Amino acid sequence: MIELYYAPTPNGHKITLFLEEAGLEYKIHRVDIGKGEQFRPDFLAISPNNKIPAIVDNKPADGGEPLSLFESGEILLYLADKTGLLLSKELRARHATLQWLFWQVGGFGPMLGQNHHFNHFAPQPVPYAIERYQVETQRLYGVLNKQLEKAPWLGGHDYSIADIATYPWVVSHERQRVDLANFPAVRNWFERIRTRPATVKAYQQAEKG
Repeated sequence: MIELYYAPTPNGHKITLFLEEAGLEYKIHRVDIGKGEQFRPDFLAISPNNKIPAIVDNKPADGGEPLSLFESGEILLYLADKTGLLLSKELRARHATLQWLFWQVGGFGPMLGQNHHFNHFAPQPVPYAIERYQVETQRLYGVLNKQLEKAPWLGGHDYSIADIATYPWVVSHERQRVDLANFPAVRNWFERIRTRPATVKAYQQAEKG
């Protein structure tokens, strides 16, 4: 049983996407970040950076005590290795996927997050920041589009944790002022993921109380 500490954000959706694709049994613990529950001592014990998602694996492969992990990229990598799914064991394919996973966690997610913040949540408009992160958002979508023109999935021929990590951020493309018509390969990729049964089930979790 995987215990998932979750809120319906792009990083939270990454983990439900994987768990549904893998068919793993899991239990969700909602963390109300609007009420500051991410700062509770019991949550900080497993996620010292006070961010969701975090997991506790009650049956780790070494047979030892429950294992807790934080950071969405590490959780995806751990679950892929645990299940043998959504990440190739072949050297070149594995690292082709991992470089795009790290591209997402190091660039695509953080830059789009800043885009969201300055466009929708900043207490007052900051034109320089809005322009800076809008330009970088468009550039990153261009990088994504070029890769998806070359291969059906980010890591190559197979759907993987790199796609799972990236997709939830593209869900919010309209709030980022991004028109997917300008990135046709991204739009095609997005629609193929959106209609996967596991994706539908994962996003249903966001609608539960």
